[in-house]
Amino acid sequence: MIWKMLYIRDIETLIEHTLKENKLDIHYEANNRLTTPMSFNVSTNTLTFNYLEVNGYISKMKIKESDENLVKIMIYHELGYYLTFKKHKHDLRTLMYGEDEEVEALKHEIETNAWEYGRSLAGDELLDSYDKVRELDAMLIKGL
Repeated sequence: MIWKMLYIRDIETLIEHTLKENKLDIHYEANNRLTTPMSFNVSTNTLTFNYLEVNGYISKMKIKESDENLVKIMIYHELGYYLTFKKHKHDLRTLMYGEDEEVEALKHEIETNAWEYGRSLAGDELLDSYDKVRELDAMLIKGL
């Protein structure tokens, strides 16, 4: 598969389409200082992305899937955070003031929920790839 770089506008178009398709009123913006491919800020209701990080992430995903679908999977995962915070009223003070074990437990719960809720947005045709990206993402985080 030939890899081509996705530009800011390409990613914005995918985000716009995904938000419209799921009837979600969420802001989005590009930010080249973001150190991760995408991030959802619950306080500002904003999905932020760094197109260079997005492209770098895509290059690390060794699965047979189009770049556009990999971006959609990233978007679904971030929208999973939106749904997590919408459905669960986490006490975010725990993240700031909690004991280390409490903070880790809450982060794990939020991350697990984000992947699960994001999966519910991915259509049947993307479920296998979504699960594979989730698995590869966990390996990347662990440095494998």
